[in-house]
Amino acid sequence: MTDRQFFILSSMFVGLSAGLVAVGLKFLVHQTSAFVADYSETSRLFWLFAFVPMIGISLTTVYVIKFLKGNLKKGSAEIQYAIAKQSSLLPSTQMYSHVITSALTVGLGGSTGLESPIVSTGAAIGSNYGRAYTLSYKERTILLACGSAAGIAAAFNAPIAGVLFAIEVVLTDISLTAFIPLIIAAACGALLSKIILKEGLVMSFTLRQPFDFHNVPFYILLGLLAGFLSLYYVRTFVGTQNLIQRIKSPWLRVGIGGLALAILIMAFPPLFGEGYHTVSILADLKPTILSHHSMVKNWVQGDWPLLIFLLCVMLSKSVAAGLTLGSGGNGGNFGPSLFMGAYLGFSFARFFNQIGFAHIPETNFALVGMAGVLSGIFHSPLSAIFLIAEITGGYELMIPLMIVSALSLAVAKHFEPLSMEAKKLSQRLKHSIANRDHFLLSKIELDKLIETDFIPLNESDLLQSLINAISKSKRNTFPVLNQKQELVGLIHLDHVRATIFQTELYKTVHIKDLMVSPSSMITPQESLHDVLKKFDDAHQWNLPVIENNRYVGFVSKSSILSKYREELMQSV
Repeated sequence: MTDRQFFILSSMFVGLSAGLVAVGLKFLVHQTSAFVADYSETSRLFWLFAFVPMIGISLTTVYVIKFLKGNLKKGSAEIQYAIAKQSSLLPSTQMYSHVITSALTVGLGGSTGLESPIVSTGAAIGSNYGRAYTLSYKERTILLACGSAAGIAAAFNAPIAGVLFAIEVVLTDISLTAFIPLIIAAACGALLSKIILKEGLVMSFTLRQPFDFHNVPFYILLGLLAGFLSLYYVRTFVGTQNLIQRIKSPWLRVGIGGLALAILIMAFPPLFGEGYHTVSILADLKPTILSHHSMVKNWVQGDWPLLIFLLCVMLSKSVAAGLTLGSGGNGGNFGPSLFMGAYLGFSFARFFNQIGFAHIPETNFALVGMAGVLSGIFHSPLSAIFLIAEITGGYELMIPLMIVSALSLAVAKHFEPLSMEAKKLSQRLKHSIANRDHFLLSKIELDKLIETDFIPLNESDLLQSLINAISKSKRNTFPVLNQKQELVGLIHLDHVRATIFQTELYKTVHIKDLMVSPSSMITPQESLHDVLKKFDDAHQWNLPVIENNRYVGFVSKSSILSKYREELMQSV
């Protein structure tokens, strides 16, 4: 085969592998949820099962500490960091660790989603496939994205959404050559889902009413609310997660977080597990079922108490997800975003229907709300639009999906320019990734650009030492060090050109008399943006590098620009 043929075949293998993992994980978690549903027919039994998530989080914590040595990277930010800083190489343990931990957490009732672990697993499969066949960095990166796309495609039987998710969320910088492999991988993942998973295991909905353009003002209002709900989710989730993680002992974290989660589940049973089955209940217009096992069910009598109950469930989901992940469980925010969006859309439509102001389709608004909140949280409007379009089996809602997703993203971006995962990546890279140039520069490792062929001089040396260094060096700059190997100054050949021809000074003038203080110094840990700014401010093409106050070498502006050009060419 040619290299191109082999690469296309590789994308197929990666897609099938990632799709099979996604299908297996979804099936396992569905079976566990079915077990809970069968054996919790009364409220008292359900309250007992409300403590099951604590067991799942405990087992996940044991596995992470004992087998992974406490090292489990969560979220798409870690994938993007690997692309930018680790040559798209992910640990081989990630091909199974996310499957095990998310199955324990979500399968036993943790209030989070499976999609993020599926994406991480698919990315690891693609990365390690590329490493096994010694493929180039660019090919590894595309296969990594293929695994992610196939995972999403299989989880929802939505190949287009899988491709768009990989482009919008995983691949910050996209190449046109990636489209065909991504499409093939996503198609393979979706095909496995179609063949293996029976109806009911994958979310799918049938529209009860077609799109009515008279409802556009309501969709506009829903889009704005979805944007604010996205902000609420991000800030509440992060705040809850950070709060529970302040507890130093992992076992105390599990105990407190698990207990708080159990109380929430007893009050609001739909918070148990992913909650996708409760979304289907809303879409079937049977919301009264959702409060059956709740300890507040006696108060949920009538239309308005039920509406308040649904709103409380919606607002509690971000807290439940934060408790699940913060106390040691594994999962993602994809599922909770769809959950909250469905409850928002349904409650929004039910409110206007109850007050008699209008009669709007509750199922349609629930589906469109899912897209709105997903778009606002992940800043991925295309993924959100086509995911809902695919799981509804058509494009009847395309216009409201576009309206709500766009408005939600606009509101979210106004207050939070970066998505939750992008903000994590920026914190790890120590600078913003708001544009393509920033991301390309973030891929460049500063410590790999350090040049060490500059001949150092001692501050107590005589001018004769400089003459000897000039005769051996191809450089026109010489670092001056003290006895502790600390940089104390620089000698530029242009500045001492007249002095070096005065032979009578060779044994009388010291190096410290000729050196000048460096206009600026850099450290290997600095970002390329800060380094380039120092170059501009100093009006220099070479700057010294120090680490722990010791001289390391020099970095040249030309080497940074050459490396940037190389990264730019690879991304085309």
